[in-house]
Amino acid sequence: MSITLRKLDSSHPDFNAQLSAVLAFEAEEDHAIDQAVVGILADVKARGDAAVLDCTNRFDRLSADSVASLELKREELQAALDGLSPVRRAALQAAADRVRAYHERQKQECGSDGFTYREADGTLLGQKVTPLDRVGIYVPGGKAAYPSSVLMNAIPAKVAGVQEIIMVVPTPNGVKNELVLAAAAIAGVDRVFTIGGAQAVAALAYGTATIPQVDKIVGPGNAYVAAAKRRVFGIVGIDMIAGPSEILVLCDGSTDPDWVAMDLFSQAEHDELAQSILVCPDSAYIEKVEASINRQLADMPRHEVIRTSLTNRGAMIKVRSMEEACTIANTIAAEHLEISAENPQQWGDQVRHAGAMFLGRFTSESLGDYCAGPNHVLPTSRTARFSSPLGVYDFQKRSSIIQVSEAGAQTLGKIAAELAYGEGLQAHAQSAEYRLRKS
Repeated sequence: MSITLRKLDSSHPDFNAQLSAVLAFEAEEDHAIDQAVVGILADVKARGDAAVLDCTNRFDRLSADSVASLELKREELQAALDGLSPVRRAALQAAADRVRAYHERQKQECGSDGFTYREADGTLLGQKVTPLDRVGIYVPGGKAAYPSSVLMNAIPAKVAGVQEIIMVVPTPNGVKNELVLAAAAIAGVDRVFTIGGAQAVAALAYGTATIPQVDKIVGPGNAYVAAAKRRVFGIVGIDMIAGPSEILVLCDGSTDPDWVAMDLFSQAEHDELAQSILVCPDSAYIEKVEASINRQLADMPRHEVIRTSLTNRGAMIKVRSMEEACTIANTIAAEHLEISAENPQQWGDQVRHAGAMFLGRFTSESLGDYCAGPNHVLPTSRTARFSSPLGVYDFQKRSSIIQVSEAGAQTLGKIAAELAYGEGLQAHAQSAEYRLRKS
């Protein structure tokens, strides 16, 4: 059975409404999930290790006798790494090296060393940048096991200078993913606990006798994990609440249509809610890509997932020009934006909103997922309008530095006092005035 993708034309008078309908996605808040998470969080907060152990044994079908027994020794992580085939170990190491090199450069370029400067009267102002003390990384387990996510979450934290990284990963029925453990060894994760779900988020957020409290929790998870992260935000920091994965391909019609079809597949195969959109000024080319999709689909192991994703959330948009394609890209603000064109930089310069930009026909989004170097933890659901990829800066905080000289206090004190009196805050005003020289 062939797929009939939704087709839009920017010249249609109702185009904006049609585009809004394509992009519309609101994750339904499942009341049952939220209530279950509330109960788990409260239980872990009250009973600590005992609650974590009960939940883990029940949900992951284990029979552990303590949370301490669920911590993996460093030797087991190293053994997983040593047990990889030479080719796979080399690939994992190469990806880690590239991710590390990129984030080291990011740290250098993003002002991670802080700054200070002195004013003429001797007042010192500046900013101190310090890494977080301890970070928790959630890694999915079971069928959804992503060693690449271990690298993308742990390596920037290490580069930032985080003192301790605690990783949690569920192991349903006791099955461990060796590649995930190997990635933890390469990335330098300090401690690994084989727990998952809302109970793992709660343990990281509140701390237990065995699992230390962290300052921030990062990493993807299922609906229970997302609900738990949302609930504990404010007690700890979180990276984001990610929605379904998405790709937007801007193409001038010069790329092999089979390549573009497979790029659309690369997001659609994540899950049924993933979104894949092609924008192109060439209607004949759009038809070629659609034909390629229908020709290649049957060969995909996850063809049913791809079919559902493309049918329900996919789209092909005919535009009048590549300039208009860029305007539409800024509206969509996609997680992954491929610009598959002869002069990709020309069009990339016109795009303001995208989680990650993949320029040129040889830059498949999959390279960014695994080994190009930049982080693959990206804003989804149009949040690229105001959010950024996970980076070194997410594992650091900034403190303002203010050292006012005696001379500076004479000037600033009068300004502060006047404004404080205007706000009706007499103690603020007098605190500043006490530093003024008596005439």
